[in-house]
Amino acid sequence: MADYSKVVAWSGKDALADSSAAKVISGADFHTEFSAVETAVNTKADVNGNASEAFSATTASVGTNTTQVATTAFVQAQYAYPVGAIFTTTVAYANSAAVVAAIGGTTWTAFGAGKVLVGVDASDTDFDTVEETGGAKTHTLTISEMPAHTHSYDRQNTSTDNISIHDITRTTGGNSGSTTGSTGGGTAHNNLQPYITVYMWKRTA
Repeated sequence: MADYSKVVAWSGKDALADSSAAKVISGADFHTEFSAVETAVNTKADVNGNASEAFSATTASVGTNTTQVATTAFVQAQYAYPVGAIFTTTVAYANSAAVVAAIGGTTWTAFGAGKVLVGVDASDTDFDTVEETGGAKTHTLTISEMPAHTHSYDRQNTSTDNISIHDITRTTGGNSGSTTGSTGGGTAHNNLQPYITVYMWKRTA
């Protein structure tokens, strides 16, 4: 913002001889002086004490740390969502430009489709790197992941009496290698926690 300083040496004219042409105050003098006033005034904020009055100012570069006025554009760019921030919303913005128009910034990319956010944990190798991914929507248990268990079954004794036994731990006769019937389909089970979906955007510039 420029401060106003007089351009024409008005007081010096009084010391000049009456015959001096420079002592004459001309229309050009007034034009020069008022042009200087106009330039200075036009660089000043038009504030009259009303807190709701809007005025414009130059937007500082991101990272500026001075006592100059911070515009709304600077606040959005610097503090609301700095580069690397994640913006979540229920509004289906069409693209990066639509997000910029809504909340500021320069460039946004869609982020985390079909995934939940987990805090970085330096002590856990599954979560110790930012933007590390893992997990599965469904999972089929392996044999080692199944709980240890037994099954009851019926078999025929090889002795002269035909008896039916129901205790897998009891041994009679000479049968060996017997197995129970198969059950279960081996279908992957659902791993999803209760959830609610939102749109997520990551600011990249």
